[in-house]
Amino acid sequence: MRKIFGLVLIAVFLLSACSPAATATPAPAVDDATTLEGVPAGVTPGLKIAVIRNLPSDDHTKQFLDGARTEGESFGFVVDTFIADNDDVKFQDLVAQAIQKGYDGLIISHGKADYSYDMLKPAVDAGIKVVTFDTAFNEGATLPEITTTFQDDFALAELSLTEIAALKTDGTPARVIKLWWGPGVPPLDRRETIYQKFLADGKIETLETIGPSNFQDVQGDIAAKVGAILAKYPEGTVDAIWGSWDEMAKGAYKALNDAGRTDIALISIDVSNQDMNLMREENSVWLSTAAVDPRLIGIVDMRLLAKKFAGEELPANYDLEAKLIKKTDLKADTNMETLKDVIAGWGKSDAFNEAWMDTLRAHYAK
Repeated sequence: MRKIFGLVLIAVFLLSACSPAATATPAPAVDDATTLEGVPAGVTPGLKIAVIRNLPSDDHTKQFLDGARTEGESFGFVVDTFIADNDDVKFQDLVAQAIQKGYDGLIISHGKADYSYDMLKPAVDAGIKVVTFDTAFNEGATLPEITTTFQDDFALAELSLTEIAALKTDGTPARVIKLWWGPGVPPLDRRETIYQKFLADGKIETLETIGPSNFQDVQGDIAAKVGAILAKYPEGTVDAIWGSWDEMAKGAYKALNDAGRTDIALISIDVSNQDMNLMREENSVWLSTAAVDPRLIGIVDMRLLAKKFAGEELPANYDLEAKLIKKTDLKADTNMETLKDVIAGWGKSDAFNEAWMDTLRAHYAK
C-alpha cells in the first residue's frame, strides 16, 4: 500500500511539474523612465539622493529640504534628507556615510571652506554627482565636477541695508545693532562684504555686533543677548537692528517686544511663516526682510543634480534671485505658499528646467 501511495505522489508531482499552471509568474517589469521619449539615458528610476544640511532644523531648512525632496521624487528618485544642526563633525560624518552607502547623488548645504574640499573629493572620485548650496572652498581648492549654488547674498544684503539707510533722512548714518555670525559662514560672509560697503559709504554705523553661541536655541540665545544690551541705548539712540539671518532676527524681535522698544526698527534677511506672523503683529517693529524662497532653492538644486545625471552642461556657480518683502506687502492670510500672490516672481523659476523633466513629472504623477 505504501508503495502504491508513493507512486501516486510521484505521478502527481511529475504531472504538476509539466502542467502549464506550474509555470512561475514573471516578475513585474521594472519601471524604466528611460524608455520615455526624450528622457536622457542617465536619468534612471530609483536613483538614490542624499540631501545633507549643516544648519538647525528651522523653517528655512524644512522648506529647503521639502523642495529638494518633492522635486526629486517627481523625477522618480529616492530622496533621503539629513540635518547636522551646525555640528561640523556630524556633518562631515553624514557625508562620509552617504559616500560609503553608495548614494548616486548628493546635495550638500552649508559646508565650510576649511573642510569642504576634503569632504567632497571622495564623492567626486567615486563618480557621485554633487551639487552644493551655500558651501565654500578654500582658495585654489576647487572641484570642477561640482556645481555650487547660492542665494544672491549680495543682493539680499543690498536690499535690506538700503531699507535701513532710508530710515535716516538727515544725511547721517543709520545707527545699527548688527546680528551676524562669522566669519566662516559662506552666505553671511558674502552679506558682510555689502555691510562693509555701507559702512565705508557712511550710510550706517555699527553700535554692537551680536552673534549666536547656542545653536540648539538661536532665538533664545539672541533674545537674551539683545535684551541684555538694550538698557545701554535710551530711546532714540538706535535706528535699527539688522538681522543677517532671520533665525537671529526672531530672537531680537522677542527682546524688543519684552522691553517695549517700539523705537527700534528690525530689518532682516530670509523669511518663514513665523517671520511673517511676527511682522503682522500689532505695532510690530519688523518692517521688512530680503529673501529667496527656500523651497525653490531645493527645487533648483535637484534640477541641477538631475542634469548632471543626464550629462548636460552646467555652470560652475548659480545665484538665485533675491526679493524684498515689506510688512506692508503682507495680507492677513499671506504665508509661504501664497507669498507669490503679493511678491512678483516669488517661488517661480524656470532655471534648469527641461522638457524631459516635465515628461518625468507627468509619468510619476500617475
